[in-house]
Amino acid sequence: MTMSAGWYLRRLSRMGPQEVGGRVGDAVRRRRWRSARPDCPSVTGARFTAVLPAGTIAAVPPDAAKRLIAEADRLMYGHAEYFGVVRDDLADPDWWCDPKTGRRAPWGYAFDVPYRNEDAVGDIKQIWELSRHQYLTVLAAAYAITGDEQYAERVAAHLRSWWAANPPLRGVHWISGIELGIRLLSWVWIRRLLNGWPGAAGLFEGNPVAVNQIWHHQRWLAAFPSRGSSANNHVIAEAAGQFAAACAFGWFPSSARWRADALRSLERHLRGNTFDSGLNRELATEYHGLVLELGLAAVAEADAAGRPVPASIRLVLLRMTDALAAIVDSRLRPPRQGDADDGHGLVVDGAGTDRWASLLATGNAVFGRLDWWPAVTGTDVRTPLLAALIRPTAPAVSRPASRPAHFADAGMTILRGPAEIWCRCDGGPHGFLSIAAHAHADALSVEVRHDGVDVLADPGTFCYHGQPEWRQYFRSTLGHNTLQLDGGDQSVSGGPFLWTRHARSNVLVADTSGASDGGTARWCAEHDGYQRSVHRRRVDLTAASQELRVVDEVRGPRRAVHLAFHLGPAIAADLVGNRAVLTWTRDGEDRSAALDLPGQLCWRAHRGESDPPLGWYSAGFGRKEPTTTLVGTGFADGAEGFTTVLRFRG
Repeated sequence: MTMSAGWYLRRLSRMGPQEVGGRVGDAVRRRRWRSARPDCPSVTGARFTAVLPAGTIAAVPPDAAKRLIAEADRLMYGHAEYFGVVRDDLADPDWWCDPKTGRRAPWGYAFDVPYRNEDAVGDIKQIWELSRHQYLTVLAAAYAITGDEQYAERVAAHLRSWWAANPPLRGVHWISGIELGIRLLSWVWIRRLLNGWPGAAGLFEGNPVAVNQIWHHQRWLAAFPSRGSSANNHVIAEAAGQFAAACAFGWFPSSARWRADALRSLERHLRGNTFDSGLNRELATEYHGLVLELGLAAVAEADAAGRPVPASIRLVLLRMTDALAAIVDSRLRPPRQGDADDGHGLVVDGAGTDRWASLLATGNAVFGRLDWWPAVTGTDVRTPLLAALIRPTAPAVSRPASRPAHFADAGMTILRGPAEIWCRCDGGPHGFLSIAAHAHADALSVEVRHDGVDVLADPGTFCYHGQPEWRQYFRSTLGHNTLQLDGGDQSVSGGPFLWTRHARSNVLVADTSGASDGGTARWCAEHDGYQRSVHRRRVDLTAASQELRVVDEVRGPRRAVHLAFHLGPAIAADLVGNRAVLTWTRDGEDRSAALDLPGQLCWRAHRGESDPPLGWYSAGFGRKEPTTTLVGTGFADGAEGFTTVLRFRG
């Protein structure tokens, strides 16, 4: 996907004067760096002291260690899967090749590479992911646990290969700051986990090539931070990676300045990217997880190096952790909201490890759990490693005495009922900053689960680059459980990561207490995304009848309506007229529900359609599978509302 001149003009229109000035300075600096690449200052007597405390590895639970080693062995045989593409070339990878398209990114000055053009480069996410070197942190962790030097030797061989193939400012891996930041964080942890290996010092501080790479990565990040309307999760990754490296690899004349600047940026942007309630302002749950992981990793480096961090950083991470504990369902799954690209801050675990349970376990170790937190029964490797470095903290602030259900600043409301009924209602801002890059046009959408099973599902994200029709579908209004007027989205898209007009939502009622005592929990909100019309939605969850009632009203002139309900991939649906019988299996037990749809609309089931896309679910980035979407068509003239009733059967 190559951005058009129109996209760049629309993008420019969303910037303020300060951002424009900063980007002009970046452009000048890129031109100057093309021909003026300074040498890394000489380093003598460098040592790595940010090691794990004695006994840390012994605290790793045996089952978590077993999963990790199984994953490491798969990697040693060359096997992995990234974004739905199975790879068997990791024994000796080609760092510039996209395995999905077979294309290789072109060589040249980094800022000349057209990384958004899949025809020229391939799928940039596939190329970049391997070079985050998070699979190498897994191999390094396997060495730390087993002492088997084959893991360490493979890590060393791949790092030397990467450093040789990617000299500073040459090629596709020197374009994006988030990639450099996460890569630095991986290198810090690789060095830490290989500390017992005799070759560790010779691979890092005793290796001029490694020292040169570490210096140039930090120089790049100091020069080209994400700015203004782009200062979302990317700037957190840049600051966390820069800070971690400046703490652990503080060997350079600029290290103190880099460390101080990165810490200021991290503190500022962690606060700026997080609501007071603790939810991430991008309103994209996967990025909540990414930012929380990055923040915890940064604090771990500060504590390991004995460097103070502002109390506000720990406070934001505490609030993020409490918010996560509040919004997960009975199986510890958070909402599926906004964009998701499977990005992680630090990976040291094997397949099958629950990301969200791991974050809650770390939160418990670092901050202490509250009585209302859900129980975490799973294990992981990362928690004991981080907990060994992070100084346990009990900030002198009040924490929620009971489980929050309504987050007014984020516009998220969780309704809970019997039999593990969980319903997320969306009445929040469209997204973060002027471009709302990772937002979806999903105002007033609902997401409903029963014992952790998606019943009315958020379909997910699937892709970013290269497939514009799929990118558009998965973030469209029709792609969510909400109402569409006249075939258009509530918010206006200016391109893949750009929204030029944002729907404004307003929550009118959020009474979440009723269902807990056998009564009814209620939520009501409206938005102004459709000019000349207002869409208002009311949701009632009644405990006694296990019934969810959704009423949609459109105030304004007569308009064409599409009302969509996307079923989860485990749900089978039998639609007759305006009633759908839903069936699924959970833990070997048959479950069912009835979905009574508004009779004023004509209902049709869609599944796995491609022209145009409709009836799909994306469990993770790069993966999609057919699922059933029920769409009702008709007209709204303000005379009456559209009532949908979902009844679960005991």
